[in-house]
Amino acid sequence: MFMQQLYLLVPLAPLAAAIVVGLWGPRLGRSASHWLCCLGVAVSMVASYFIFRDVMAGNSFNGDVYTWLQSGDLKLAIGFLIDPLTTTMLLVVTFVSLMVHVYTIGYMADDPGYTRFFSYISLFTFSMLMLVMSNNFLQLFFGWEAVGLVSYLLIGFWYERPTAIYANLKAFLANRVGDFGFVLGIGLVLAHFGTLDYASVFARAPELATTTVNLLGKSQWMLMSVICICLFVGAMGKSAQMPLHVWLPDSMEGPTPISALIHAATMVTAGIFMVARMSPLFELSDTALGFVTIIGATTALFMGFLGIVQNDIKRVIAYSTLSQLGYMTVALGVSAYSVAIFHLMTHAFFKALLFLGAGSVIIALHHEQDLRRMGGLRKFMPITYWTALIGSLALAGIPPFAGFYSKDLIIEAVHFANVPGHAYAYFAVTAGVFVTAFYSFRMLFLAFHGDERFVADAHHHNAAHAGDDHHGLPPGEKPKESPWVVTVPLILLAIPSVYAGWSYVEPILIGGYYGDSITVALSHPAMEKLREEWPGVVPFVVHAFTSVPFWLAVAGIAAAWYCYLLNPALPARIRKSAGWLYTLLDNKYYFDRFNDWFFAGGFRRIGTFLSDVGDKSIIDGFFVNGTARTVALAAALLRHMQSGYVYHYAFTMIVGLFALLSWWTLR
Repeated sequence: MFMQQLYLLVPLAPLAAAIVVGLWGPRLGRSASHWLCCLGVAVSMVASYFIFRDVMAGNSFNGDVYTWLQSGDLKLAIGFLIDPLTTTMLLVVTFVSLMVHVYTIGYMADDPGYTRFFSYISLFTFSMLMLVMSNNFLQLFFGWEAVGLVSYLLIGFWYERPTAIYANLKAFLANRVGDFGFVLGIGLVLAHFGTLDYASVFARAPELATTTVNLLGKSQWMLMSVICICLFVGAMGKSAQMPLHVWLPDSMEGPTPISALIHAATMVTAGIFMVARMSPLFELSDTALGFVTIIGATTALFMGFLGIVQNDIKRVIAYSTLSQLGYMTVALGVSAYSVAIFHLMTHAFFKALLFLGAGSVIIALHHEQDLRRMGGLRKFMPITYWTALIGSLALAGIPPFAGFYSKDLIIEAVHFANVPGHAYAYFAVTAGVFVTAFYSFRMLFLAFHGDERFVADAHHHNAAHAGDDHHGLPPGEKPKESPWVVTVPLILLAIPSVYAGWSYVEPILIGGYYGDSITVALSHPAMEKLREEWPGVVPFVVHAFTSVPFWLAVAGIAAAWYCYLLNPALPARIRKSAGWLYTLLDNKYYFDRFNDWFFAGGFRRIGTFLSDVGDKSIIDGFFVNGTARTVALAAALLRHMQSGYVYHYAFTMIVGLFALLSWWTLR
């Protein structure tokens, strides 16, 4: 009974804080508001820790806490599924969220929407917690949509800026495309399984493994493939996989803390978690797994290329997130679900660290985000620099930092896989190592090394302060280290970015950590071969120094060092000689232009046609104005009969009487 109360406390503590601060934040004041929200998430994190300890002791829970609707045999309820997969997500989400809450105290200190922002991020945390704790598709969908709604509010937090409004609308619409597929998948589950409860669906799934459905006429499709692909389309929107990735870079229009929260531990990882939770379904369809693998591999490699040409420090990290989400998706596709969640966990730490480190730089430079206007910050901001260096090493996959273990295990799992598309995926994730190391250290070198390129522009400095606008330093001022509410979260995130890999790799890989939370079919041997080949932590690290991925990472770092420190004129020459290739990357493969022309422009053209032809010509022109013209014409004809002469009326009466008598006679 006590544990069930803790289960309720996890999501309800941040929800209560969000409601109180959202309704009465301005009256409570800034200090009380941020303490309430931080306390709510801290309580949730402590409760999550005790739940984790209870699950590690062999306990679990799967039950309903509230029945929302009962119709015949169908029951729609709010319930919790507490198992190792859930507790992993709870710890990651609550820890990263708490760090972001504390960091926000310093970052948003001068913002007039201070209390509103705290209310939003606490509500965001509640939504994600409800998603990961759900034991049925209905609650999953509730958390899924709630995360999307609050992200819309947070991305457009500075609603006075047209770019922020454009970005949050873009995120909302792109996610609606994915969510349409997600709803179709849930609808198919309900139609064929008659329930939305995870346990019941997973238990019956093998019975329906060979069931087919009619799509597009008489063509037969495997039911499980259709369900899984529809569910994954939802994950493509939420976890920003190509081609539904276009919203995530623009989400940088929101404040930096929410960039860290969205990209590190919450919204974008919801799709990864969902596919891992649905492993009993995905394991029944090689077609769906192949689709997942190819989409993930394409995202991992091609989004990494875009990170190379970005000059906005937050957008470099955003494209890094896209690429790393591709790595996680590839792991899901080759049935290495536990490795995907492992990378989700390590990535949450070092990616939150990098985002918050970028925010620290932005604060120091008075909201300057252009890497070309930075440089030489290492001596002014030592804590930010060393923590950013740790994050970059973890992102690049350099041993023994956390990202190395999860990234290398993904590459090895793809090497052992047998699902469709695994060969292409192996090339993509291996080549992506060089790209990742290059753009991560390009960002580090441009920001913290080299010449000081601070913008000394008094006009920009004195401009109205509105979020992350490019202001720069005033003349003569030097940057300084951020306050403790910013640097302490950086240090606390840097610690797991170092040790989370070697501490947890063996329990997750060979210790059966996830138990029954994840299902892997015998026909998919990647994880089993990983376990057989696992030499131990130290031999694994030693062997890495002779592996291709390690030397690709070193080559990427060396290339960034040569291009941006040793020979800084080289990138401009390469950019000039690259021609169409650089243009292609600079325009982000023209996805945005295509969407604007085909989808947005196409719907505008359809709307214009319907307006001109349907509304103006048919409805207004024919029905409304046509009726008026018909009435006017009839009136014009009839008014000649209203002459005012008695003999005209008498003659009309006689003619009428004659016609009436004739009709009676002839009848």
